[in-house]
Amino acid sequence: MRHSLIPVLLASFTIVACAPSQTDEKTPAKQETAAAPFEATSLPPEELEAIKQRLNTNLKGVKVDDVRTTPLPGVYEIQSGMNFGYVSADGRYLIEGDLNDIVAGKSLTEERRRVARADLIGKFSGDQAIEYAPANGPAKYTVTVFTDIDCGYCRKLHSHIAEYNADGIAVRYLFFPRSGPDTESFHKAEKVWCAADRKAALTQAKLGPGYEGDMSCKNPVAEQLKLAGQLGLRGTPAIVLPDGELIPGYQTPEQLLKVLAEHAAAKAPAVPAG
Repeated sequence: MRHSLIPVLLASFTIVACAPSQTDEKTPAKQETAAAPFEATSLPPEELEAIKQRLNTNLKGVKVDDVRTTPLPGVYEIQSGMNFGYVSADGRYLIEGDLNDIVAGKSLTEERRRVARADLIGKFSGDQAIEYAPANGPAKYTVTVFTDIDCGYCRKLHSHIAEYNADGIAVRYLFFPRSGPDTESFHKAEKVWCAADRKAALTQAKLGPGYEGDMSCKNPVAEQLKLAGQLGLRGTPAIVLPDGELIPGYQTPEQLLKVLAEHAAAKAPAVPAG
C-alpha cells in the first residue's frame, strides 16, 4: 500500500467497493533471512529533531511526526501518519517509495507500517469492538476486521463466523461504513452498536432483513471510520493481524487459517540444528 507525502495526495481519500480475496496475489509467507537492524546507524536525538523541524518548514501542509535513521548513511526515514518517505539530512531531497532489503527479501517500510497499524488499532480496547470468539477455549489467533454492514463480501465473511471460530480464530469487528458519516450504512452501524446484544444485532443486520433499533447512544462508529482513514484503507473487508499486517479482501475460513499459520511460522524463532 503506497502513501504519498505530497500534500495534495495526502489529503485525498478514495474508497473502493468491498473486496474479494487477494490471497492468490500475495507472495507465500517464508522464513525471513536474518539481516542488519533497520536502524543500523545512530544520530543524537537533537539532530533528528533538527531534521524534523527543517522538514516541517520545507514540506508545506504536511506534519512530520517522526524522523528515524536507516541503514543508508545520510538518508532518514520520515513518518506522517501512515505515510512514509526518505530524505536527506538537509531536508531538501525526498524519496517516495518503500525501502527494501533485497538480501532478506522484505520491505523495511512495510515493517514500519505494520507497527503503526498495530499501535493505532491497539487504542481500541476490547469493549470498543464487537468480538466473536471461539466458545471452547481461548482463541489460537485473533484478527481485527474492518466491516461495512452493506458490503457483500463482508456479509459473506460473516456467514462463516462459526467456521472461523471453530478453527480457533477470534474476529474483532470495527466499523468502516464506506459511504461516510451520516449515511444509511453509518446509521446501521450505530444502531447495531446501541443494541443490547451487539453480536446478535450485527448478525441480523448482515444476514437478515436488517436491524432496526435506536442509534442515539454514545458509540465509537465515527472514531472507527476515522481510524480506517488514518490506516489508508480503501475497501472492506480489511483484515488486520495482531502485528499490524494487512490482508485486504475476503478470506474463506480455510484461506485465513492458512495465512495465519504461515504468518505464525514465519515469525517463529529458528530452531538450532542438532
